[in-house]
Amino acid sequence: MTTQICPRRSVLFVPGSNERALEKGKSLAADGLILDLEDSVAPEQKTDARGRVMAAVETGGYGRREIIIRVNGLETPWGRDDIAAAAASGADGILLPKVDDGADVREADSILDAAGAPEEMSIWCMMETPKAILNAVDIASASPRVGCLVMGTSDLAKDLYCAHTRDRLPMITSLELCLLAARAYGLAILDGVFLDLDDDEGFTHSCRQGRDLGFDGKTLIHPKTLDPANEIFAPSGEELDWSRKIIAAHAKAEKEGKGVVVVEGKLVETLHVANAKRLMALHDAIRGLTEDLSK
Repeated sequence: MTTQICPRRSVLFVPGSNERALEKGKSLAADGLILDLEDSVAPEQKTDARGRVMAAVETGGYGRREIIIRVNGLETPWGRDDIAAAAASGADGILLPKVDDGADVREADSILDAAGAPEEMSIWCMMETPKAILNAVDIASASPRVGCLVMGTSDLAKDLYCAHTRDRLPMITSLELCLLAARAYGLAILDGVFLDLDDDEGFTHSCRQGRDLGFDGKTLIHPKTLDPANEIFAPSGEELDWSRKIIAAHAKAEKEGKGVVVVEGKLVETLHVANAKRLMALHDAIRGLTEDLSK
């Protein structure tokens, strides 16, 4: 499954057991919502939460934003039933937690197929265990349904016994391996959550670092972080202005039969134009989504 130009600057986790939160999600400026049946739901509430989430998705009202259901793990008593229920819900995809290798993805895929899930329903994979990081390529290539890798940096730090520092140096290797796998197979990839809701500056730094590394956006745990994530992971005005300049200059050079073009003293090649066109397409997609959600 190749990456589509789809805004994923801000993807907010919403507790599946909280009906008020499920309703509030319809009015939030998130590019996507992950309706959670796993970590945020107590064991005794799992079944009720599943019914509540499926009803919310089927009722609709979320506009064009992506709706993903995080199911419980395949090793739990609820995982398979979660996946089967999600298959017919109308959600855009499922988020599979605790993925260790491609076999986990293929098992989830087979459950979706058996339950009649549409071909376009995607599987997002939580990359939150050492095995997942070492098997990133296997996971990314496991099924045509795989659409996105989602970093689970909190669980990963726990398993690695590493510090969760400001610059995340102890897990840079893990982040980069997943980025390489995602880009090699045309997938989207989202950075992990930032847990300190009182540290606005730290959150901003984390978003900027994630964007610099190459992530498409960030998973979030509170609506107050939506605006900074949306701003940081969107193309800047300066980037858009430069993109327009080099696209126009390159097109003019091609018409004149020139293979090389220099814009403001900088050599512009086809690879720069391709990235410029990607940024412009992302900008247009963000504008379309924003207009839809403001209606």
